[in-house]
Amino acid sequence: MSRNPPPPPYDGPLLRFEGVGLRYGHAPEVLSDISFELAPGSFHFVTGASGAGKSSLLKLIYLDEKPTTGRIEMFGRDLARLSADERTAMRRRVGVVFQEFRLLEHLSAFDNAALPLRIAGQKPQAYRADVAELLAWVGLKDRMNALPATLSGGEKQRLAIARAVVSRPDILLADEPTGNVDNELALRILRLFVELNRLGMTVLIASHDEELVARAGQPVLHLEGGRLMAYGGTGAEL
Repeated sequence: MSRNPPPPPYDGPLLRFEGVGLRYGHAPEVLSDISFELAPGSFHFVTGASGAGKSSLLKLIYLDEKPTTGRIEMFGRDLARLSADERTAMRRRVGVVFQEFRLLEHLSAFDNAALPLRIAGQKPQAYRADVAELLAWVGLKDRMNALPATLSGGEKQRLAIARAVVSRPDILLADEPTGNVDNELALRILRLFVELNRLGMTVLIASHDEELVARAGQPVLHLEGGRLMAYGGTGAEL
């Protein structure tokens, strides 16, 4: 898989939230006084019922929203102080697997997976072999030329994962990545995230599947009503 030029070395927490709150317009806060840190190479789940604030928390991390209160640092940089160009560069260090996939229906599986590299200006001859290898790794070797409409839900999810990691981001976020698949496929998808983490990627998954979270054996950030109620704890190892 191709990778952007390495950023300057950084020894501190990959991500730090300090008293972060978020509200939309004049509505009540959807997140309130959130504080936590993620170390490089860590694996965490964000849990909580529907409406607890899981998706909003991820949006703050991939810079789709700005906090109403508090401070967010990524790689030691205050996100509120970044210029527009610096925010764009920071976004490239974050891969996102969206709950609704967000695949482009007119592009093949190969071209969907390669899209971040194409947007970054890389030429097809430079990334063709890497993308093909990645799609084979997620089990889509024989579906590279298929359009999204012909893929199953599980295949779409694995394609979304491939697209999110094709440029080797430092942190990988996933919003309910196993919400629309059966238990067997959910475990298979989760093992992909575990393997990516073993390769050095920091992983943060939002999920309401308590059984799956417990089986993963990874620390948990638990949200209730927009507040961080628990930080840590593990289940059994996968």
